[in-house]
Amino acid sequence: MAVSAKIPAIHLQTNLPNPRHSKTHKPKPLNFSQNLQTRQISLRKHHEISVLNPSSVTAQNPNSLILELCLKGDLEKALTHLDSMQELQVSVEEETYIALLRLCEWKRAASEGSRVHSYVSKTVTRLGVRLGNALLSMFVRFGDLVEAWYVFGKMAERDLFSWNVLVGGYAKAGYFDEALNLYHRMLWVGIRPDVYTFPCVLRTCGGLPDLARGREVHLHVIRYGFESDVDVVNALITMYVKCGDIFSARLVFDRMPRRDRISWNAMISGYFENDVCLEGLRLFFMMREFFADPDLMTMTSVISACEALGDERLGREVHGYVIKTGFVAEVSVNNSLIQMHSSVGCWDEAEMVFSKMEFKDLVSWTAMISGYEKNGLPEKAVETYTIMEHEGVVPDEITIASVLSACAGLGLLDKGIMLHEFADRTGLTSYVIVANSLIDMYSKCRCIDKALEVFHRIPDKNVISWTSIILGLRLNYRSFEALFFFQQMILSLKPNSVTLVSVLSACARIGALSCGKEIHAHALRTGLGFDGFLPNALLDMYVRCGRMEPAWNQFNSCEKDVASWNILLTGYAQQGKGGLAVELFHKMIESDVNPDEITFTSLLCACSRSGMVTDGLEYFESMEHKFHIAPNLKHYASVVDLLGRAGRLEDAHEFIKKMPIDPDPAIWGALLNACRIYQNVELGELAAQHIFEMDTKSVGYYILLCNLYADSGKWDEVARVRTIMRENRLTVDPGCSWVEVAGQVHAFLTGDDFHPQIKEINAVLEGFYEKMEATGLSISKDSRRDEIEASKAEIFCGHSERQAIAFGLINTVPGTPIWVTKNLYMCESCHNTVKFISKVVRRGISVRDTEQFHHFKDGVCSCGDEGYWGKT
Repeated sequence: MAVSAKIPAIHLQTNLPNPRHSKTHKPKPLNFSQNLQTRQISLRKHHEISVLNPSSVTAQNPNSLILELCLKGDLEKALTHLDSMQELQVSVEEETYIALLRLCEWKRAASEGSRVHSYVSKTVTRLGVRLGNALLSMFVRFGDLVEAWYVFGKMAERDLFSWNVLVGGYAKAGYFDEALNLYHRMLWVGIRPDVYTFPCVLRTCGGLPDLARGREVHLHVIRYGFESDVDVVNALITMYVKCGDIFSARLVFDRMPRRDRISWNAMISGYFENDVCLEGLRLFFMMREFFADPDLMTMTSVISACEALGDERLGREVHGYVIKTGFVAEVSVNNSLIQMHSSVGCWDEAEMVFSKMEFKDLVSWTAMISGYEKNGLPEKAVETYTIMEHEGVVPDEITIASVLSACAGLGLLDKGIMLHEFADRTGLTSYVIVANSLIDMYSKCRCIDKALEVFHRIPDKNVISWTSIILGLRLNYRSFEALFFFQQMILSLKPNSVTLVSVLSACARIGALSCGKEIHAHALRTGLGFDGFLPNALLDMYVRCGRMEPAWNQFNSCEKDVASWNILLTGYAQQGKGGLAVELFHKMIESDVNPDEITFTSLLCACSRSGMVTDGLEYFESMEHKFHIAPNLKHYASVVDLLGRAGRLEDAHEFIKKMPIDPDPAIWGALLNACRIYQNVELGELAAQHIFEMDTKSVGYYILLCNLYADSGKWDEVARVRTIMRENRLTVDPGCSWVEVAGQVHAFLTGDDFHPQIKEINAVLEGFYEKMEATGLSISKDSRRDEIEASKAEIFCGHSERQAIAFGLINTVPGTPIWVTKNLYMCESCHNTVKFISKVVRRGISVRDTEQFHHFKDGVCSCGDEGYWGKT
């Protein structure tokens, strides 16, 4: 017999060499089921009566003394006497060895059992059936299949118990193919299976799962006459269920002359496992009609089915039945009820069940915490965890992961750090679910470097690990790195649709069109192109990259929902094409798609950017009256922006004062921006006062006020605001622009002179500056101007798009359009520079800033010189 390098292999040779000479990996430990234990006891019971009978023990016989000690359970003394007998070369009887081996097995004393085995190997030349079975049973119980196989090979004879024990050992260890091969060899040598063989073999077929071999074993059951045995037929039902053949399982169930509770449970849970919940519930009601009493397994399965169906009414009825039948006293049933009620949003019922529990285990607390977290109640999740800590209940990895997710939603960095420290102390960070939750928490709390630390420490990263860090980098404005991590991921793992959605978001952020197209092609090749949110993510990528033609192709190739229409509307709003946005909105209504809140946010934004004040106000009025959508703060902010951009500052202020809800900083910020455009210092200061009463941390509002003062010549006020910013340690993200050349994305930071082609880039720009001066156009060459000017242009713009455009000109053939994406606004100086460049090089140049698209061609911009910072 040969032994593989991975697991003990099984072949059909008659001669069985010693597997110790092979380099064999020891299989993981396994535990016997109650059925297998009962089987062993029943097969050897007649031996134990004679061997361990006190009346047969004599004081003169040392073997009898060891038997007596084994009967008392004193293994240590028994082994001491065994050692003495070996030293004195006193013969040890087979029954003595058997008694010692059974005691070692019962006490789970693996090292002591190995000692006895070594004595047996030295003194017994021919293993009898009973001694061999005792060794087999012990080694299988310890999970040492290598030694078990060695013993099996040395046995001169084997009975049915020998085969059953070894088949069961392989099956329990997960070596299903080996177990089935051993079963077939048993038949081949003429051993007839019994009621203990078939359940084990059938469970093995279900574990693979292998329906064909399961059907073959079913034929054996009929051939050997066990088709009426309840235990065997129950195993048949389970096998068919595990193999997904629920129809055959039901045929077997219906033909049973007698059913026990296990039969009903196997069939009912089988329906639930195969997502046929309604049929499983019907069978449960039939079970009650047959006066078969359900047990804990039945009730937990039924409750889980109600959870899967999301049927609130049925869940309440089952809950009532649980109370009526007294199962409400069982912790496991209560835990299932909590999960069921929380899954359908019935928090009163879930909390009632939880509060009435006399004893709450870890699962109870975790069910409440995870239920709160998954249903958008993170505050309650953290609060419940705090109470759990005070109760002295030690959390597990599921609990910690749930609380970390709640902290991520709330931005509770300090609490998340405490949980991280606890997980480190208790070793829970070794669980990938905890590590993934830590990545998510740190990412959402803007600590991406800590998230990266956690990520790099995970030894076996799964798809969720990679997806979490990719999304985290995107959320922390490090989309360039997100693409790099995605490239590393696909070398070893296959991304799922969630991963692709995250990467597409990063592509859209930095304008990585080629990467987005590659992902689109990958999604189509792998069949994920129409999965979940992926179609809309692809649509969003094309829209945000400014490619409306492929965006329309994607829009028309997929099933359209309201989100699809909203993405296109947002695209037209960003491009300042209010007329097209209005036209698209009417097509949406004609297509019987009901608009939602996001629809009107995009529509109002498009009207605002295009100066369509009357249309915008009409759509705002129609929201509630015609479409029954109550305006939220974003809609009010859009109207303020609409009026403010049109110069109707007083109307915008009056609109704010008449709002039925309290305005937030964004609404006052829209008014402040309008005041900056039209240099209304008094009203702007009023808006700023309201803003800083609610928000003192958002740097954008300080810069808006700074520029209001700068445009109005109030330089002392500019200096004062900037001093406040420094005191509050408020900083602005550095300017960064991305350009895609030959499928590769290149990033340019403001003031970064380390690019390999920086000399060529600067030379190209200097050439354009000289030509502009020659034509009488003024140009600011240096992005590091004095502090006052910096507050007006550099902070908002950064001028990084100039280097990106120059790089694109150097590295592409003449006539190739250049697409640049930047993270800040575009200032007047850059706007004029790019207009001039587009005229000189006769190329299309597109720049997407933080607010809109600028398409330059022949010295003209699509925004009509109204979309750069300082103008709008």
